[in-house]
Amino acid sequence: MDKTLLRQAAILHPNKVMTPYAEMMEMDGFDAIYAFAETFGGLTVYVPSARTIFSRCLGEEAAKEYTGYNITNLSKKYGFSERGLKKLLGFK
Repeated sequence: MDKTLLRQAAILHPNKVMTPYAEMMEMDGFDAIYAFAETFGGLTVYVPSARTIFSRCLGEEAAKEYTGYNITNLSKKYGFSERGLKKLLGFK
């Protein structure tokens, strides 16, 4: 299918784009959702929560602030359980 024709139809009839792809197209544009569909179309894909996707980033920030005595404060600040934060920081 011609991408130009798809783009034109999607722009003219955004209310006919399938949910949740219409919302994704509204946020990121036609090209982003088209690339997503071309890459993952036909596959069953699990999309984790944003928190899960970025948890390692939060862990890196917590690691910078870790003093050895502030695990309780950091777990509250970054929204992890103490056990979860310790695991993210590499403790056994």
